[in-house]
Amino acid sequence: MPEIQTRAPSLTLDANTPAPPVKYVYDFSEGNKDLKELLGGKGANLAEMTRLGLPVPPGFTITTEACRAYLRTGAEPPELRDEVSAHLASLEATMGKRLGTGADPLLVSVRSGAKFSMPGMMDTVLNIGLSDESVDALARQSGNERFAWDSYRRLIQMFGKTVLGVDGDLFEDRIEELKRAVGAATDVELTAGHLRELVADFKRIVREQTGRDFPQEPREQMDLAIQAVFDSWNGDRARLYRRQERIPNDLGTAVNICAMVFGNLGPDSGTGVAFTRDPAGGHQGVYGDYLCNAQGEDVVAGIRNTVPLAELEALDKTSYDQLMSIMETLENHYRDLCDIEFTIERGKLWMLQTRVGKRTAAAAFRIATQLADQGLISEAEALQRVTGAQLAQLMFPRFDNGADATGAATHLATGLAASPGAAVGRAVFSSEAAVAWAGRGERVILVRRETNPDDLDGMLAAEGILTSRGGKTSHAAVVARGMGKTCVCGAEALEVDTKARRLSLTDRNGDAVVIGEGDLISIDGSSGKVYAGEVPVVPSEVVEYFEGGVDPLAPDTDDLVRAVHRIMTFADNVRRLRVRANADTAEDAARARRFGAEGIGLCRTEHMFLGERRELVEHLILAGTDEERAAALTALLPLQRADFTEIFEAMDGLPVTVRLLDPPLHEFLPDLTELSVRVALNDATPGTDPDTADTDHRLLAAVQRLHEQNPMLGLRGVRLGLVIPGLFSMQVRAIGEAAADRREAGGDPRAEIMIPLVGTVQELELVRDEAEQIIASIERERGVSLAITLGTMIELPRAALTAGQIAESADFFSFGTNDLTQTVWGFSRDDVEGSFFSAYLEKGVFGVSPFETIDVDGVGALVRAAVRAGRATRPDLKLGVCGEHGGDPYSVHFFHEAGLDYVSCSPFRIPVARLEAGRAAAD
Repeated sequence: MPEIQTRAPSLTLDANTPAPPVKYVYDFSEGNKDLKELLGGKGANLAEMTRLGLPVPPGFTITTEACRAYLRTGAEPPELRDEVSAHLASLEATMGKRLGTGADPLLVSVRSGAKFSMPGMMDTVLNIGLSDESVDALARQSGNERFAWDSYRRLIQMFGKTVLGVDGDLFEDRIEELKRAVGAATDVELTAGHLRELVADFKRIVREQTGRDFPQEPREQMDLAIQAVFDSWNGDRARLYRRQERIPNDLGTAVNICAMVFGNLGPDSGTGVAFTRDPAGGHQGVYGDYLCNAQGEDVVAGIRNTVPLAELEALDKTSYDQLMSIMETLENHYRDLCDIEFTIERGKLWMLQTRVGKRTAAAAFRIATQLADQGLISEAEALQRVTGAQLAQLMFPRFDNGADATGAATHLATGLAASPGAAVGRAVFSSEAAVAWAGRGERVILVRRETNPDDLDGMLAAEGILTSRGGKTSHAAVVARGMGKTCVCGAEALEVDTKARRLSLTDRNGDAVVIGEGDLISIDGSSGKVYAGEVPVVPSEVVEYFEGGVDPLAPDTDDLVRAVHRIMTFADNVRRLRVRANADTAEDAARARRFGAEGIGLCRTEHMFLGERRELVEHLILAGTDEERAAALTALLPLQRADFTEIFEAMDGLPVTVRLLDPPLHEFLPDLTELSVRVALNDATPGTDPDTADTDHRLLAAVQRLHEQNPMLGLRGVRLGLVIPGLFSMQVRAIGEAAADRREAGGDPRAEIMIPLVGTVQELELVRDEAEQIIASIERERGVSLAITLGTMIELPRAALTAGQIAESADFFSFGTNDLTQTVWGFSRDDVEGSFFSAYLEKGVFGVSPFETIDVDGVGALVRAAVRAGRATRPDLKLGVCGEHGGDPYSVHFFHEAGLDYVSCSPFRIPVARLEAGRAAAD
């Protein structure tokens, strides 16, 4: 990003010259699109469109620096008011009008605009400057009394809700009451007299709810709206959205003040939202929504159903042709999909906003390759236009196309396919209910007439969103696409009653169908279909491609699969980080290999001791003599050898890192409480088999002996190998013999043995010495060279801090970031999720769980220190990570920067890690 200039340009000053004052306000003509950090995204893009000579109403932007100063001190900077006054005077001169006064009053809009688009911020306030006096002047000047009173009621409604904090439903309910009383189906049918009545009612609501009259002074309206924008930066919705999107908390928001243009002046006026490409699918064409005789937020609010943008051509061909030309100009200029808001005022087109548009995952991949084909961006830029999170969305299951015929679910209605995907859950009718049901582990679908920013937390909690109103550019659609949530909008056949918590419709037979809160519904964001009940799902085509079941180059292959293949190929060609799998069975290994794994970074042997083998482990633990212990180990050896043989075969020619037994041994024994009850019952029950009773008594004694208050910090990992004679030796022998078997069969096994939970080099040396002797003996006995390497898992802070010493006896390090996170933070991953984590996330202690994304400042600092120290001792030291952070997109970039050689993650996350490793290299 270019350096941001926050002070006015000046000559070089000597030490005694005071610094120039901070410049807090910029006219649209002063900025450009590169100043988003200073002017916010909306302001920077308004400035850019002005610079391009496009028809933008004049205005000015109050900078994010002004917001940050306000948030630091609780008051606006002293200089701000004078700067705003100067720019307002310039705007009035340009327009030939005065704010809210005179025969032709100037009206303005006030809109928030942070660097990143944030639906949690304050809504737009339109028509600032209207009052009891100026509304009459506006009616005379426009020759349209209805327009003037409609604009005034909109101001009071928007201002009351967003600036004064009045419950927006109070205004909406009054509008609905009036429409029912006069028989009006839509707002447009209300007359000037009706709207004058609404204004009086809205002013009464404001007075009752706030204890003050609606402000009549135009400048007071504007100043209060500016302050409300600043305050909205720290609102609950904004903080929630920033946590979700990992947006820094210290950016602040800009404020945009723009001369009003009116789309509600009659049938030759209107407002709309347009996309230069389909934001849902990515295909080229004319996409957007238009509303005649409407203003500003009507389109995105979804309160009236729109017409497709293509219909504008028949309504106003001149404006339509001009809009198409501007859209082409903006897409070529920004070299990306653009989201555009516009207004037509009596046949004159005005551009109100443009930004790089939010899009679905499928659209992101298609558009990236299309722009590369057009020569607008390079292959490297195309790679940066997509993310691992989007790729993960494409790998989610989709509905079975034959579901309609299965009878498993009933087709209720079809709306607009606003954001693709398959979502099944229980219908809920409020944001609060969505959060509550999801908190109980239930999948939910948030059902609303239309959504607004107040619904943000419910949208986050839901699997999908369903609305009965609104189009593809409504709030629900835009926010859902940005979140990667499935969304169906504008399902008009559904009557949504949020107060009764139900949706209803009349089916083709004339029967009433009612869906209540808690009933299962399914929505298909790709077709717009809504179902009662649960629709079966099938794997996505992208997963089938990664599984090898789809030829990406075949003529009939979906263009989405071709786009994914093309970008993945480029990512694989440029990435430095290798990607391995966490896999414990031959089946997992084979699938991981199909997904592009370049080896196994973590094979957890403890998973091989479950089921029927658990009894052999019990025998090992209960062994009272060396002979009994040897017998148990002898029985386990061939089973372990068979496990490794199968895995080496599945990963032939690729490295396989096998971690020796890690968890506490008591995990393989019965629960202490349950076993104590069983022993007590046996003792109290005559005729209990003596052998069974004796075994249970011995098990109880063993469980009591091995019981630990903090088992994850007790007898586990390398400590087991040093305390339980023969345990690690048996595993090393099984690995060596399996490798020898594969070598003799013509295979190419590449085994790596990882010793877990090492805290000091002495532990590693003791286990390594014994392992090397066993491997050497197998090589002599079988006449083969196995080339097995031995390394360790860095998962304790001490190991990271003494990595230079540990590297003297290690061929490789694998960072166990799960345990390293637990030991650095001092809390258990298994226990904290249901205790204080939610409060920590809510209060902003965590932006995101450190178990999901690497804690760069804490855990990351230890990783970097261990990398430096380890490589200083041993320059050829191989370094990887095997915690689940290895599949987290953000963490992959950190591991690339830290200098690791590979990441390892679960098989399903391998494509994501491959993509992000490529993005990290191309960044």
